[in-house]
Amino acid sequence: MTEDVPVDLPSDLDPTVPTTARVYDALLGGTTNFAADREAAEVFASHIPQARECARLNRSALIRGVEYLVRSAGIDQIVDIGCGLPTAQNTHQVAQEIDPGAKVVYVDHDPMVVSHARALLARNRNATVIGADLLEPEVILAHPDLRSALELERPVALLIVGMIMQISDAQRPDDIIATLMGALPSGSHLLITSWPDTGEPEQAALSQACIETLGNGWMRPIPALERHFLGMEMVAPGLEYVPRWFPEEPDRAVPEVADLEPYERTQMAGIARKA
Repeated sequence: MTEDVPVDLPSDLDPTVPTTARVYDALLGGTTNFAADREAAEVFASHIPQARECARLNRSALIRGVEYLVRSAGIDQIVDIGCGLPTAQNTHQVAQEIDPGAKVVYVDHDPMVVSHARALLARNRNATVIGADLLEPEVILAHPDLRSALELERPVALLIVGMIMQISDAQRPDDIIATLMGALPSGSHLLITSWPDTGEPEQAALSQACIETLGNGWMRPIPALERHFLGMEMVAPGLEYVPRWFPEEPDRAVPEVADLEPYERTQMAGIARKA
C-alpha cells in the first residue's frame, strides 16, 4: 500500500527531529519522511554501508513471520506494536492476502504514523491503528479500539518487530513483554526481531548509528534476546539470523553462520507460542 493518500499531519509535528518510523521509511526507500530523517538515514549508511539492506532484512522477517502466523499457526488476530510508516507489504496486507478476515491492530506512538495509517486504512474494516507507546503496555491493552477490534479470549499474535532494541535495560523490556503476553490466551504467539551482540563490528556500528541519530538502539547478547521470549516454546528454527530464519520451512537448507555477510548478522528473529 504505497499509493498517495491525503493526510492531515499533526500540528505539533516537528519535521526537524528524526523519528524511528520515518528514518526506517527512508532506509526502505519510502517517501513519507523529512529531510532530517533522510539525513539520519545517511548517518546510518556512514556507519554501516549496508544500512538499507539491514532495514530490508527486518522487513523480510516481518513478512515471513506474518505468513507463518496466519497460514501455518492459523492466527487471525494480530497486534503490531511500533508498526512504523507503511512502505511495502504491511502486516495487514500480508495477513489478509492469506486470510481476508484477519484482523490487525497497529500501535505506534508517532503521531505522523497514526495520521498516515488512519488515512490508508480508512476503507479496511479489519485493520485499525491506535496511538500508544510500547512503554505503556497497560494502556495498549485497555485501549477501547483494540478491545473492540479483537476477541482477546482467542489467540492473538503479538508483533514487536524492530522495536525492543529501542527499550533500554533500565526500562525493563522483558517486564513489558510479560505484561502484554500475560493478557493473551493460550495459543497466542510472540514475534520479535532485534539486534544481537556477538562482537561483530557491524552490529556495533548499527547500534552506534541508531544511538547517535535517535538516542536509542541497543544490541544485546543472544541469551538476553532469548529471555525476551519468556521461556515460551520457540517455533523452529528458534531465534536465528534472518537469512537463516524460515519458520514455514524449518528444514530448508540455509547458509552457515560463518558464511553470512557481516551485515546479515545484525538481525535476528524468532517466534514463540504461549502454552
